[in-house]
Amino acid sequence: MATPYATTQPQRAAIDAMDGVVAVEFGTDWCGYCRAGSPAIAAALSAFPAITHFKVEDGSGRALGRSFRVKLWPTLVLVRQGQEVGRVVRPDDADEVRAVIAGALGTGA
Repeated sequence: MATPYATTQPQRAAIDAMDGVVAVEFGTDWCGYCRAGSPAIAAALSAFPAITHFKVEDGSGRALGRSFRVKLWPTLVLVRQGQEVGRVVRPDDADEVRAVIAGALGTGA
């Protein structure tokens, strides 16, 4: 079974202050696109164990998702030193996600 989206969210300032690349995955457990895309995101992230990954529930009134201007689910946002360095919206496969992560890390695809 896939890891559920956490209903408690880290603060944006805490994410921005973290070292290295941080991956924030937005979605909901009931979203069909999220259930379809989550395995690709998980598979891609498994190749990058140094990345801190947050899987957070998004929706109306959720400040973290609004701060990243999330419009569709799932959305994976990659952040380094408070700056967005990559984004994948509704990924089709793990290779797509891996390429964006590699770009965010500066390692190429």
